[in-house]
Amino acid sequence: MAEVNHSTTTVKEFILFGITDRSDLQIPLFVVFLLIYLVTVMGNLGIIILIRTDAHLHTPMYFFLSHLAFVDLSCSSVIAPKMLANFLATKESISYYACAAQLGCFLTFALTELFLLSVMAYDRYVAICNPLLYRTLMSQKVCIFLVAGPYLHGFCVALFHTIFTFRLSFCSANVINHFYCDDLPLLELSCSDTSTKQILIYISAAFGILCSLLIVLISYIFILSAILRIRSTQGRLKAFSTCASHLTAVIIFYGTLIFMYLQPSTNHSLGTDKIASVFYTLVIPMLNPLIYSLRNKEVKDALKRTTKKIGIVF
Repeated sequence: MAEVNHSTTTVKEFILFGITDRSDLQIPLFVVFLLIYLVTVMGNLGIIILIRTDAHLHTPMYFFLSHLAFVDLSCSSVIAPKMLANFLATKESISYYACAAQLGCFLTFALTELFLLSVMAYDRYVAICNPLLYRTLMSQKVCIFLVAGPYLHGFCVALFHTIFTFRLSFCSANVINHFYCDDLPLLELSCSDTSTKQILIYISAAFGILCSLLIVLISYIFILSAILRIRSTQGRLKAFSTCASHLTAVIIFYGTLIFMYLQPSTNHSLGTDKIASVFYTLVIPMLNPLIYSLRNKEVKDALKRTTKKIGIVF
């Protein structure tokens, strides 16, 4: 036991294997993911600035959307810069403590997004099923409380898992078969018994995904019921259009997470896990601003107003 404890001090950094070890793909992949990250930054920053500056978007729905954009931007920024640097580096390393920080920050923002999407589903439920009481039920204090909950939950759960993982013993193996510090690849390097941590990961993932998804499903059952009671086809389409962007984002996000964490361990493959990870750490944060801007008339109108103001100034 003493030998194991002593050997843990030798692991001062980890080597990130990356997406592929093929040298001929490093520059093309760098260009692709740089473009993805730039679109992500511009899209999410644009959404945040637009919502903050346009008075027409100062509603609970867009308040939550601005936080979703912030979480997406933060989650992508935790992963992408180091990933891009490693495409060009001769040694794709990350220090022990930087790895812990990356894992903690990533889990915080991923878990926050999970329940933030649930909060946005509840917001749509109140707007469609109780329109006359919407302003009262979704007051500023309520909105702040509903946003603070996902952040607090994400931080606490992420802190627990990060501390648990980095209290394990890491002996000599230090090559993480991934492009960022994630829990499951890290556990493969540990010379400790990781069975308890693996169980906790799947319990935590199942609890988070199922609870937040249950909130979404219940909200949309009531929403669908309310929409079906609307007599006019135009009224139904208008009511459904207010949920279309959120529903699209939910399907993409939850579908990827369910594929990643809730499939049987015998079906897990590092290749498919990496693809899924690329999708929910880099692609989804890029897609969400496009989903909410291209499918949302109010956002498009706000963008037109803002561009006109800029045109007048210049």
